Amino acid sequence: MIKLVRILFWVVVVLTALMQLWQEYQTLQWRKPLNVAVYPINADGTPVVDAYIASLRAQDFDMIAQFFSREALKYQLPLRRPVTIYLGPEIHDIPPAPPAVNGQLLDIILWSLKFRWFSWGHQPEVGVPIDIKLYLLYHDPSQHRHLLHSTALHKGRIGRVNLFAEKSQHATNAIIISHELLHTLSASDKYDLSTSLPVFPQGYAEPYAQPLYPQAMAEVMAGKVPQTAQKARMAKDLDAVVIGRPTAREIGWSK
Repeated sequence: MIKLVRILFWVVVVLTALMQLWQEYQTLQWRKPLNVAVYPINADGTPVVDAYIASLRAQDFDMIAQFFSREALKYQLPLRRPVTIYLGPEIHDIPPAPPAVNGQLLDIILWSLKFRWFSWGHQPEVGVPIDIKLYLLYHDPSQHRHLLHSTALHKGRIGRVNLFAEKSQHATNAIIISHELLHTLSASDKYDLSTSLPVFPQGYAEPYAQPLYPQAMAEVMAGKVPQTAQKARMAKDLDAVVIGRPTAREIGWSK
């Protein structure tokens, strides 16, 4: 009897894994638009962040959907609007923080499971079936000069995004949200973790430009505009950002 239970358990595990792989494959076929729910969270618990979250409107995220539409057109994707963003209600719990960059593999696996469990229990309805969930952790700019890196998982299609609760940062926040959204679709980082500089050529918007520097645009998974081989500046908004061909291949937009 115990042996039969073990066999059934592993059959369920394998079938669940295969079903998830199939769902991930189907998502990257882009036969239908993806519905992305964004849930704001007051990461500091301050009145400043409360006021900022209360001021958010669904149209504040339209620039992200427009960015994906503009870039999809370049790759002749048969969807006029591949991504639709839905602003969900505020969530009052904070998702588990990822381990340090040099964390042990076991710690990363455990965090991944905890995050997916958190997501399962924190997915308020937004009126449509949800394909991707992004938890937007807004921080009080008076308490932070820099924020920790955001992170996202393509298994489960969930992201934990650190942002500043300030109107002047709205355009930059949109870049970060787009970057993490693409991580949920299997896109990889295209910058050097030790220097934060874009990696050539995949982290360059125009890797074949002559002269090569300065670049005018940023590749979204690099996030910065190369000025020289050793210097890059942050992109100001999504108008200065592109989805490069390597990223397009990763998310199923190009072969």
